[in-house]
Amino acid sequence: MSDNQDTVVTDDPAQHRYSIALDGVRVGLAAYVDDGERRIFHHTEIDDAYGGRGLAGTLVREALTDTRAAGKRIVPMCPYVRRWVSSHEGFADVLDPVTPAVIRTVEQALR
Repeated sequence: MSDNQDTVVTDDPAQHRYSIALDGVRVGLAAYVDDGERRIFHHTEIDDAYGGRGLAGTLVREALTDTRAAGKRIVPMCPYVRRWVSSHEGFADVLDPVTPAVIRTVEQALR
């Protein structure tokens, strides 16, 4: 998906997450739950040792771009994803709100 400098972002549908690797080492992830035509992003993390390098932004941008290309709508439940989409144009047309039903869907999927 992404090969920007030494970073690669890949989707792992079996694990329901996008991963970002730096020099071949996985350093972060963006976890999601698919619910029909919606992809609910509920958690994003970057290993502390790799913080401050813009990797979370790269990961989220690539994950959302891939989600859009797959024809899915984006639900930014994760606080980082929510902040990212509020400060970057280009995804407003595919965003859905976080609702109580969305929260229940994620809670059930994580059990």
